[in-house]
Amino acid sequence: MRRLWLIFAQTATISLAALFVITTLKPELMPWRGNSVVTLQQAPTGNAAQDSSSYRAAAKKAMPSVVNIYTSKEIPTPRNPFKDDPLFRRYFGDRFDGEPQRASSLGSGVIVSPQGYILTNQHVVEAADEIEVALADGRKSAARIVGADPDTDLAVLKIELQNLPAITFGHAEQAQVGDVALAIGNPFGVGQTVTMGIVSALGRSHLGINTFENFIQTDAAINPGNSGGALVDANGNLIGINSAIYSRNGGSMGIGFAIPASLAKQVMEQIIRYGSVVRGWIGVEIQDITPELAETFKLRKTTGVLIAGVLRGGPADRGGIKPGDILLEINSKPVTDGTDMLNQISGLTPSKSATIKIQRNQTEALLHISIGKRPKPKQSN
Repeated sequence: MRRLWLIFAQTATISLAALFVITTLKPELMPWRGNSVVTLQQAPTGNAAQDSSSYRAAAKKAMPSVVNIYTSKEIPTPRNPFKDDPLFRRYFGDRFDGEPQRASSLGSGVIVSPQGYILTNQHVVEAADEIEVALADGRKSAARIVGADPDTDLAVLKIELQNLPAITFGHAEQAQVGDVALAIGNPFGVGQTVTMGIVSALGRSHLGINTFENFIQTDAAINPGNSGGALVDANGNLIGINSAIYSRNGGSMGIGFAIPASLAKQVMEQIIRYGSVVRGWIGVEIQDITPELAETFKLRKTTGVLIAGVLRGGPADRGGIKPGDILLEINSKPVTDGTDMLNQISGLTPSKSATIKIQRNQTEALLHISIGKRPKPKQSN
């Protein structure tokens, strides 16, 4: 009996020792231990996200229409003043002859028509000698500039390729603050990227970015290289052309601006039809009405604009407008501020007459002015 008990004790000791070693060194071999230290519920493969929490359908719809734009231009190098000096050439040769160099940059664009028209920012292709467009499907093509509008920072390109995936235009005028927005572009040249945010604000102006401003503000990350790319809604429809960011360090800070698709469409159609955008103009210098000015001119409200200057011989001068007048209405539509006045005048047809209500010496009067054609902005060097 004592011998059997000894054998049992030795067997139990060896078994416990083996169990300890296996539990310590190879716990996954134990039947009660799985591959996880806690029991979890795992969703079936292929059902990673529900439609209500994923915007992959919108991204999949819009991404093929967004292209990468690569531009290059020749930059002349200043001529070295010592180039013809024999002593200088003896030691340095022709290394400082001032040969021109080429600078390259990148941006994004949106295919808006199967005929090959692409919308982008004017500053993306400004002064470019060569433009190459790279599609999401790997195809590449040289592009030509159909026309540009510096006042809205928009440009239209044309490529000659077949079976182009044109984007679907949405209704930017129906966008509301809080709507989901996706920004698609080529930031920093890393490749096509989609970022998500919301519409943060509408009708942003007085930013000093463009002459005509009516931006959609979004917190979807927009970085250098995104310019000219698409801002789309939750259904993948175009609502804006990404144009600018507010940044102190060159990166996204959650404040980006896009040109509404409705405005971009109007500009594009005029560029394709006429080669440029035709806008109304009367030739005045204006100033917004401040509370101090309103008190000085004894105005009841701060709406309207002060005519600070009049171009001699221009439409306003010929129509009788004088410096110091307060412009109150255009064709019976009240003028709220300088931006509103600029937008109203630009929308008028040149050579057509417009009725302008002004206040002069606390007396209101109606003037009839023949609208002129807005001059092209001077090109920066």
